[in-house]
Amino acid sequence: MQQELTQEGSNGEVQSKYRPRSRASARPGLGLALFSVGLGLAELFAPAGVAGLIGLPNSSRSRLVLRALGARELLSGVGLLIRPNSPRWLWSRVGGDAMDLALLGDCLTSKRATRTRLIAASAAVVGVTAIDALSAARRTRSLSREKIAEGIHVRRTITINRAPSEVYEFWREFQNLPKFMAHLESVEEANGVSTWTAKGPAGTSFSWQAEVVSDRPGVCIAWRSVDGSTSVPNRGTVNFAPAPGNRGTEVRVELDYEPPGGAVGAAFAKLFGEEPGQQIQSDLRRLKQVLETGEVLYSDASLHRGMHPGRPSKSDAKALKGAAE
Repeated sequence: MQQELTQEGSNGEVQSKYRPRSRASARPGLGLALFSVGLGLAELFAPAGVAGLIGLPNSSRSRLVLRALGARELLSGVGLLIRPNSPRWLWSRVGGDAMDLALLGDCLTSKRATRTRLIAASAAVVGVTAIDALSAARRTRSLSREKIAEGIHVRRTITINRAPSEVYEFWREFQNLPKFMAHLESVEEANGVSTWTAKGPAGTSFSWQAEVVSDRPGVCIAWRSVDGSTSVPNRGTVNFAPAPGNRGTEVRVELDYEPPGGAVGAAFAKLFGEEPGQQIQSDLRRLKQVLETGEVLYSDASLHRGMHPGRPSKSDAKALKGAAE
């Protein structure tokens, strides 16, 4: 079965807007950036002085190693100056601190080293490592909260080899949605309002009510969550258009979620993972399979977790043989 998937907007990736970064959130990154640049320049251009200051022997090997560490430190500093709120550059400093500690620990066994200065330098690096790790962890959590607070907008398109009316009728029966939407457990419709139940983390579930705001048979369906029925307001639109070249239907889906912060937002983020658009893309592929083949096709790896034999067991082989007969 051939699948055709077209992604829209920034190559079909999740489109979300982020709030401007505040000066307060940038201060730790800028401070660490200036520290990295200063230390990197000192190690690059005055390695002998740095070696004497921290108790290393003033040898050609020590100077060479310090220059290499200085280049790494300078790179991290410049990266943080350009992007002071980037967790990636903050974590790179943590990795560099680990390298510094390993070097200092190795030099403690050297007879030419000044042990008191090495121990003092190691203690200072441990303190800096703690600051770097704390700043990186805080920024990572903060960035995740900002993404959740700004909401999620997903847009995906797929071509299905069925008539627009057929695809529309299948989707309009909201009870069919859990057949291809992995995060849904059930959808029940009564008196113009549908109740959606989704899977939550750790075996939990949560429900909300939705209402149809636009219904054009064979063309478009739009819905939104009923006010007050959920802590995660959401809305969606699906358009059905004839695909070019008489290839069936082009299904265009657009979904918006507005998860809050706190525990509810964290649970919602865990439900959809890092790439909500990827999950919606997988849902559309399952829809294509259901409409074109009548079932969702699973790979062997998705049916068996962990290591498993490449051929069926004797009991499975007998069952398959009996079914064939």
